[in-house]
This record gives sequence, structure tokens and C-alpha cells, in this order.
Amino acid sequence: MKQSKYKSFDELPVILNVQDVADVLGIGRAHAYEVVRMKDFPSIMLGSRIIVHRDKLIEWIEKKADEPNIF
Repeated sequence: MKQSKYKSFDELPVILNVQDVADVLGIGRAHAYEVVRMKDFPSIMLGSRIIVHRDKLIEWIEKKADEPNIF
């Protein structure tokens, strides 16, 4: 797994781009594009840019952590 460059949510900028999301989640950029396009992911299209509000990302992560894992 890729190591995150952020050590806590407090270090995150308010608005993240796809590379920031990849860094937070510890995944590659290509996989991050798949994630931000998921129906329940809180991304915003701003022209051709995809952005994510830090607080919405944190809420999404917490929601996903509470869901049962089904493999």
C-alpha cells in the first residue's frame, strides 16, 4: 500500500484534488479517479477539475468504516 503524505486530517487542505485524495487514501492516482467517480463519493466537478471538500471526505471515510465489509 502506498504511504500517505498526510499524518492527520488536520494537515489536509480544505479543498483536495484527485492526487490529494490518492495521498490521503494511500492509493495510486488511477485508483483515486475510480473512487472519486463512485456514486456515493462527495466529489464536485468544477469545469474539468474534480475537487473534494476535506470535511466531506472525512465523513465519507467514517461512513465507509462503519459499513460491514463484504468480500
